[in-house]
Amino acid sequence: MSKKDERLNKIINIIKNKNGSSVKELAQKISVSEMTIRRDLKILEDRDIIESYHGAVVYNQSIDNPTILGNDSFYDLDQNLKLNNKEKHIIGKTAAKLIKDDDIIIIDTGTTTDGLSRNIADDLKCTCLVFSSNNFLNLMYKDNIDLILAGGVFHRNTGMFESSESLGIIESTRANKVFLSAAGVHKDLGITCANTYELSTKKTIIKNSMEVILLVDSSKFDTVKSVHFCDLDDIDVIVTDSNISKEWIDYLESKNIKLILAK
Repeated sequence: MSKKDERLNKIINIIKNKNGSSVKELAQKISVSEMTIRRDLKILEDRDIIESYHGAVVYNQSIDNPTILGNDSFYDLDQNLKLNNKEKHIIGKTAAKLIKDDDIIIIDTGTTTDGLSRNIADDLKCTCLVFSSNNFLNLMYKDNIDLILAGGVFHRNTGMFESSESLGIIESTRANKVFLSAAGVHKDLGITCANTYELSTKKTIIKNSMEVILLVDSSKFDTVKSVHFCDLDDIDVIVTDSNISKEWIDYLESKNIKLILAK
């Protein structure tokens, strides 16, 4: 592995472990010039591994365990990113077609819902409540969307804003549709996520929406995380990829949950 590749890997690890860093801090820790760090960060930003916010850089949480390989090559990394993100992209693109003009929607935090907000048509007129940085950035220039941002404390590991004040905004909002994310879907143990700070928000957006639409890739089925926020009976529609098992397809049909396979 070249010195450049080793340096890029060090930068990724520092940013992940510290939940962000500055150019100056990275240069000091790795003992190179700030100009070198800026060139390295441009490479990582072009690959969507990091994001820049007003002079600080943070790790892109939609990336799963990136590693910069030797020979100045990003080939394997790029292939992994495409494999990891392909299902989420097509799920989001399929789910975006469920939004109609004049809908009031809520978009949950998450990498799969990121695919949804990216794919909402520019000419679609709707009202959208979001509480995560990625979904806000994806929608802020779509002029036909009346955008509501519930702010608060920023959790870098998920990109979510959360506070009692933001929960108040969410509590007072009613929606036609909520597009929900999850880290685990289990027949007996229900729908789960990994962070306790997501719990109140997820419960509230489910309660305040007429239709609950779960966006989840097939790898999440039969998976359980520590924080339970709803049961399968609370879900009206699931949008997932075609790799879902026949057993799960039959089970969801028996529960009268509409299943949409993204293509």
